[in-house]
Amino acid sequence: MDENSLREQEEALRADISSLTPDARKQYYQLEEQLVKDPDTYAVLNYFFAAGLHHFYLGKIARGILNAVLMLIGLITFAIGGWVLIILVIVIELPQLFKSQKIVRKHNIDVMKGVINELHRAQS
Repeated sequence: MDENSLREQEEALRADISSLTPDARKQYYQLEEQLVKDPDTYAVLNYFFAAGLHHFYLGKIARGILNAVLMLIGLITFAIGGWVLIILVIVIELPQLFKSQKIVRKHNIDVMKGVINELHRAQS
C-alpha cells in the first residue's frame, strides 16, 4: 500500500467515474458523501481508544470485537499480568495510527470501487 499504488487506484477510480452516465455519476457522488470515512476520525479513535473502535469505524467488526475483548481481558486481569496483553494490543495497533491516512484512503478507494461496480451493473 504505497503512495504510487494509491494514486494509480485513485486515477483509475476517476476514469471509472467519468465513464458513468450523468444520473449514475450524481448517484455515485451522493453515495460517496455517505460512505467515505475520515482519516482523522480513524486516527483519533485509534489514539484514544486502542480497544478497537477504529476498526468498527471502518466496518471491520470482527477485528474490532477481537481488540475490544483482548483489551477487556487485559483490564480484568491487569493485576496478574493482563497489562502484558494490553501492551501487546497497543504495540500491534500503534503502526495503524501512523498509517491512518493510507489505511482510510485505501478503504475509501475499495468502497467506492464497489459502488462504481454496482452502478455499472445497474446501467447494463
